[in-house]
Amino acid sequence: MAVVIVDYGMGNLLSVQKAFLSMGVDAEISNDPRKIVKAKGIVLPGVGAFADAMKNLKAAGADDAIRNAVLKGVPFLGICLGLQLIFSVSFEDGEHKGLNMVPGEVRRLPGGVKVPHMGWNQIKIKNKRECPILKDIEDESFFYFVHSFYVNPLNEEVIVATTEYGIEFCSVISEKNIFGVQFHPEKSSLLGLRILKNFGELVKRC
Repeated sequence: MAVVIVDYGMGNLLSVQKAFLSMGVDAEISNDPRKIVKAKGIVLPGVGAFADAMKNLKAAGADDAIRNAVLKGVPFLGICLGLQLIFSVSFEDGEHKGLNMVPGEVRRLPGGVKVPHMGWNQIKIKNKRECPILKDIEDESFFYFVHSFYVNPLNEEVIVATTEYGIEFCSVISEKNIFGVQFHPEKSSLLGLRILKNFGELVKRC
């Protein structure tokens, strides 16, 4: 088993799986905690509400399985809502605890801009340290975004890239074996597929 794409009843799981398969990366969709713990790599995609997503993860026992696997060093990739879920707390329709794998919070994009932020936008690579999922990705590359909330890490060192939309928000993080992107690589043409391929290559090396 290579990569497990966590199914928590939300998001475009099949699109993510097909994108991985097109890059030659073996990927299975599952919410079985036993499979998640044994996975060589874990992907948490997502489109939807933070509170509902956490409820579904807990109901399946996938929340503890993800945390346990990541603590053991399994490479993890969060996509869009999947990135937001790994933070400590979200202020989307109230206050809700996240997986707390990366200290920080999830906040709504500021007033004065159209939400959701939808369409192609650039990333500005801020942190020059090696980030395996951005291999062969140039500064100011374009990716496809669909979101109304953004992550605000407590430790700015985990921020690899940012994007401008009303504010400059974190759009890529990297912390040991944890990676996350606010955009949708599966919808971002060749560069998005390159990121998924990079993650697959990282998984194979581990």
